[in-house]
Amino acid sequence: MLLAYIFIFTMIGSILSLAGSFFLIFKKEITETFSAYLVSFAAGVLLAFAFLDLLPEAQEAAGELNFLIPALLGFIAFFLVERYLRLFHHHHGHGEKTPTSLVLIGDGVHNFIDGVAITASFLTSIPLGIVTSLAVAAHEIPQEIADMGILLANRLPKAKALFYNLLSALTALLGALLAFYFADIIEGNLYIFLSVTAGFFIYISASDLIPSLHEQNLKDKSYQYILIFLLGVILVFTSSLLLEA
Repeated sequence: MLLAYIFIFTMIGSILSLAGSFFLIFKKEITETFSAYLVSFAAGVLLAFAFLDLLPEAQEAAGELNFLIPALLGFIAFFLVERYLRLFHHHHGHGEKTPTSLVLIGDGVHNFIDGVAITASFLTSIPLGIVTSLAVAAHEIPQEIADMGILLANRLPKAKALFYNLLSALTALLGALLAFYFADIIEGNLYIFLSVTAGFFIYISASDLIPSLHEQNLKDKSYQYILIFLLGVILVFTSSLLLEA
């Protein structure tokens, strides 16, 4: 039964992330506007979810162990991974468009980690797993839209770009299933996986999404993106209260 939940909600997240990519092909301007709103919402969701759900769960699972060290290490690890990918692009791109292979590898690794995070959350509780899946989908949709934009800019045929994005999205399912297969290891170190996931979400929100939010806010000089960011925080806070009830 637990495996069914993991499979279904990982697939839901993958399908939702691909929906934005599919729509981009036909309605580029509308999709880009929608993506800007979604980035603001995802930034609030991921930040609040890390502090209000994942870290408290990690603290409970850790007992007397220090649950903040894995969160810090997770933050640093994802910083180094992104730094490596950016340096690789700088040294091999030479001012050209982002290589298609780099986009797909980076996105595949990213999705694989998302799948592991979803399984770790479901091993804690089904409600936490469901909320984690939705939080993952919230940040994956704008990410997949951006990746699709790069693939199309590289003059990949639309059908091939969608197919590559589908393969990349399915790595989340691979990560989820492998994590379930090694559930004994994860359950024995559950607080580590929850804390690392929290560090991952904090990094994505603070280093990628919030800077984009600031840039968009400077362009439009509007408070709407801030309000959507706060809406994401409020929704997670509300869901946290409901889970505790």
